[in-house]
Amino acid sequence: MGFFSFLVLLAIAYLLWRVTDQLPDLIFRLSEIQRDVAEVRRRLADEAPTASAERTPAPTQPQGGDNNY
Repeated sequence: MGFFSFLVLLAIAYLLWRVTDQLPDLIFRLSEIQRDVAEVRRRLADEAPTASAERTPAPTQPQGGDNNY
């Protein structure tokens, strides 16, 4: 049983070593994704005011002689 525990411990140590070996690359990729998402959000925020201005109709003045003043 002790030999099996030693093999499991070696497997866990190997997996931890592999994960920590990949962490810098993973952090870099996550920062790139975060930068891209921020750029897309900025573009959408810039387009939103112009899109809402195009959809909003201009206010109109009442026509005709129905003024109840």
